[in-house]
Amino acid sequence: MHMIEHADSPRYVRLHEQDNVVVVVNDQGVAEGSRFADGLTVVEGIPQSHKVALVNIAKGEPVVRYGQVIGYALQDLVQGSWVKETQLAMPSAPALDSLPMSDAVPAALPPLEGYTFEGYRNADGTVGTRNILGITTTVQCVTGVLDHAVNRIRNELLPRYPNVDDVVALTHSYGCGVAINARDAYIPIRTVRNLARNPNLGGEALVISLGCEKLQAGQVMHEDDASVDLSEPWLYRLQDASHGFGEMIEQIMALAETRLKKLDQRRRETVPASALILGMQCGGSDAFSGITANPALGYASDLLVRAGATVMFSEVTEVRDAIYMLTSRAQTPEVAQALVREMDWYDQYLQRGEADRSANTTPGNKKGGLSNIVEKSLGSIVKSGSSAINGVLGPGERVTGKGLVFCATPASDFVCGTLQLAAGMNLHVFTTGRGTPYGLAMAPVVKVSTRTELAERWPDLIDIDAGRIATGRASIEELGWELFHYYLDVASGRQQTWAERYKLHNDITLFNPAPIT
Repeated sequence: MHMIEHADSPRYVRLHEQDNVVVVVNDQGVAEGSRFADGLTVVEGIPQSHKVALVNIAKGEPVVRYGQVIGYALQDLVQGSWVKETQLAMPSAPALDSLPMSDAVPAALPPLEGYTFEGYRNADGTVGTRNILGITTTVQCVTGVLDHAVNRIRNELLPRYPNVDDVVALTHSYGCGVAINARDAYIPIRTVRNLARNPNLGGEALVISLGCEKLQAGQVMHEDDASVDLSEPWLYRLQDASHGFGEMIEQIMALAETRLKKLDQRRRETVPASALILGMQCGGSDAFSGITANPALGYASDLLVRAGATVMFSEVTEVRDAIYMLTSRAQTPEVAQALVREMDWYDQYLQRGEADRSANTTPGNKKGGLSNIVEKSLGSIVKSGSSAINGVLGPGERVTGKGLVFCATPASDFVCGTLQLAAGMNLHVFTTGRGTPYGLAMAPVVKVSTRTELAERWPDLIDIDAGRIATGRASIEELGWELFHYYLDVASGRQQTWAERYKLHNDITLFNPAPIT
């Protein structure tokens, strides 16, 4: 990465020697006539994080960033001009039938030994970073009753059990009025089931049902499932109540107290860093995402993989245009083929909705300097670091292996977070350039800003400022190590993230590609 870094002068970042565009670093952008230290002069005002043409680019020629083609000029672009999304034709998505398959598998880096955190051991071998009572539902009909019960549990019961961090309602919109036997219905069903098995719930999740819904409690909890404790009552059906609402609440509270007593007996123990299951995501992305925050996450990801942990990256539409760079890194041809399978499934899903991956980019992405999904994808995948990809999960599946795993999800923040929780994530990290108060109830969320300006403007929402990389105050390596240690501190409960402190919780949002009846 080459950066013009004089703090009092126009500055840009160039990521690859082949790039013919660069990104403006200055908080207020650069004015017309501004001259960079290497002599490049801008011919118009250009905002922060937007692209400047390094050279004259003729109509039809490729525009290159990250050393990759992000588009083709629709008109002649003058050296020093602002390169905008409307001036680029987006390349076609890479064909899935001719990708490189496991032809550049990275060599394993030396193991990173001796790192630990304080966590809660579970009977199935997983480890929680928090000790939470989870109460899941089989249908949206029971949400109002459960929310009322949870408020009372939190206010009346939870203070008696100081070793329990929280009680969380795993409510959702699925369960009835759905084509339960449709081809893709397995996705929301296994998501609901695996959410209840999240390591942070300690195997003590309860189920509240109505009774007549299509999604029955037996599909959420299986008797042979070692990850949840079914030796004691775990289910309450509202339609079984004979004395109305009051009985419903009292019965739910009684069930909850039984589980709270067990959870309260748990204590943190020193466990190896390999017990961490980190989910990575980005939202409100800008052109700095692939320069600062995501590369720092990638470095920290490599450290965690070296320590034996599980690291998940996601968002199908945000890797689709860079899939050729991922299939090359797949540990085996089978893993590469699994990546192709998930890309193909999502291509077809979008086609059924008469959309394509270009629908991903938001107005905020574009205001932040991202011209299209190709440019966004190239910045998104760098948070996966440089390790070999060891596994691929379909949406709603639970992770079983270690190392770097692609967890196939939509790019929607809320749906991706939900699916990563179902996969077994016990700690979440979220990068943002435009800013978001996003949070999850079931796992701590570490918020990393791509720009220092955002970190300074939202000092009580952003946990880590990665914008220091762009201004030369920290290196990617330094930020990577800082994140690594911060993850372990948050996992241990020694550190609370801002989202956790304020209890900023987005709703659980299921991915349901099946029909609604």
